[in-house]
Formats: sequence, structure tokens, C-alpha cells
Amino acid sequence: MRNHNGFMIKGRKIGREYTPYVIAEMSANHNGDIQNAYRIIDMAKRAGADAVKLQTYTAETLTLDCDLPDFQLTEGLWAGRSLFELYQEAFTPWEWHKSLFEYACKQQITLFSSPFDSTAVDLLEELNTPAYKIASFEAVDLPLIKYVAQTGKPLIISTGMADEEEIKEAIEAAREGGCPSLAILHCVSGYPAPAKDYNLRTLSDMQSRFGVPVGLSDHTLDNTTAMTSVALGACIIEKHVTLNRQSGGPDDRFSLEEDGLLALCDGVKNAWQALGTVNYGRKSSEQANVKFRRSLYFVKDMQAGEVITECHVKSIRPGYGLAPKYMEQVIGCVVLCDIARGTPVALSKIKREVDEL
Repeated sequence: MRNHNGFMIKGRKIGREYTPYVIAEMSANHNGDIQNAYRIIDMAKRAGADAVKLQTYTAETLTLDCDLPDFQLTEGLWAGRSLFELYQEAFTPWEWHKSLFEYACKQQITLFSSPFDSTAVDLLEELNTPAYKIASFEAVDLPLIKYVAQTGKPLIISTGMADEEEIKEAIEAAREGGCPSLAILHCVSGYPAPAKDYNLRTLSDMQSRFGVPVGLSDHTLDNTTAMTSVALGACIIEKHVTLNRQSGGPDDRFSLEEDGLLALCDGVKNAWQALGTVNYGRKSSEQANVKFRRSLYFVKDMQAGEVITECHVKSIRPGYGLAPKYMEQVIGCVVLCDIARGTPVALSKIKREVDEL
């Protein structure tokens, strides 16, 4: 299943030879208001993202409503809350999904989701989702991966916290389930995550080690890590987005607002274009500047028959004369006609040892 060139979502080819595929992760940043969800879809479309991603779960499908210590959060952004309380606030109501898929279709932007259990997959299949994403925390849920894989839809697996063996197991589960099109995302499951934790050189190793397209799920606060990842092979970039970082939602503080998303979309495209190919030839933007290279010019008036000495010729700008590398061969030649100061040195104006030029 080495499908470097076969991964696509809704006809959009995804791989190192194509511009990076940018996914705007809505997550919980609708803050419980479907109008905000619509606005985020609009924002992603304006900014140039390829897709918007939801998360499909309920508090009951993720955890238990339980007071025991295992279910309480004691550090990080969400300290002081229970898992159940957090997910109850953050989930995207299932009754919204149909409207959101229809709205995204109307806005001509791809929408898909991360399911967190089989019932979520069933819902998304009813809506004919074009793809699936397995979240980092679910990368070890091999039965879920197999259940998603059997849909036959393109599948992206995020690998935050997963070691090499766990990534291999997730990929094998997807293959066993019949997944025809698979990609994986390098990820650091910190919220936010420091750039120094990303070890982006891992991307190249992931692609060669696992034989599938790779990308980046970026939880840093700016776009530097994402843009850098393109040079190391990332062909999918996922980033959390929000209407306002100060809205107080669970994920707002580490998400991009519209200007940041626009900068990301432009930046990764420019980074990809800058990679280009191995090319030592003169580029189109250089053509007009060739004249500013150095070349050999006569810097004193000369009469026909005079011998050229070092005081007669100099390497200067512009570049209309012979290349400076011919200086030693030009010295000692004879000029064939009167020469005015500021004339470029040319083979037609000198003789003798110039035949060797």
C-alpha cells in the first residue's frame, strides 16, 4: 500500500508534487453556536484552506460522567474540570452535522470529520463524508481504525504520542480494514506545543519508513513550524482555527484567527513553490539582471595596433563584455581599431592570442 501518488480527497490530489493540502480544524471553536460554525467555514474558504474538519463525538461516547480521580483534569488548559464536563461543552451536536455538510458544499469547500466511535462513523457515512481523520488520542484504538477503514474512504491518521510501533500497528489496522488511501500526520499532542518538540526531521523518516504520504498536525502558536515542515515533505497541514482567540472556548487560545490562517495558506504554498526542482540554470526572474554581472571593459582610449596592458582593461559592471575569466588571455593582444573608453571587450576588436579564447 505504498500510495505516495494515489492519495486524494474529492478529486484533489495530495502529495509532495502538489501544493500542500490545508485543513482548518474547527474542533470546539464554534463555542456551542452553529452560526459560529458557519462563520468558521466561511473564514476557511476566504483564507484559501482546502478543507474544514469537525470532531464527531458526544461526552458519553468519549468518557464516563464520574467523580473518580482518573476522570478529573488537574493541569494544562483545562485544569479543574472533569473529562465529561469538557467534552459536554466542546462537542459538535450531531444534529448540526447535516446542515454543516450541506453548507460547506454550498460554499464549495470540503468538510469531513474525526469520528471517535463506530456510531460516529455510521452518522458520517449517512452524510457521505469524503474522508476521515483519526485523532492522535485514538491512534491506539485499532478496532476504530479498522471500522473506519472498511468504509473505503481516504483516511488520515494523526500520530501524536504514538511511538514507531504504535504507528506501524495503526497503519496495519487500516490496511487490514481495507483502507485504499492512507496518509499520516506527524503531531505533538500538546495544547499548545512548543516548536522545539516537533523534531521535524522525523517527517522524512516517516515517509521512507511507512511508505505513505505524510503531513503535520500543528499545535504551535504561529506558522513557522508548519511552513518549515513543507521543506521536509509535509503535504498535508492541519491547524486549529477560530473566529477569536479571546472567545473563551476550550481550544481558542491555541488556534489561528483568519489573518493567521490566510498567512498559513499563502505561506505553505510559497514554501512548496520555493522547493521547485534541482536547477542550476538561469531563472526567468534573473534574465533582466544579467547585464549587471561583471565583464571586461576598456577603461582607456586606445588606437588601432596598440597592445593591451593591465591598465587598459578592467573587470567592471555591466556584463556586455567578455567574461572576467578571460582577462589574462586578453592582456597582450592587439586592438584592431580605435577604442573609446567604456567599450566592452569583444573578440571582434582584438587579435593574436585571443584565438584561444
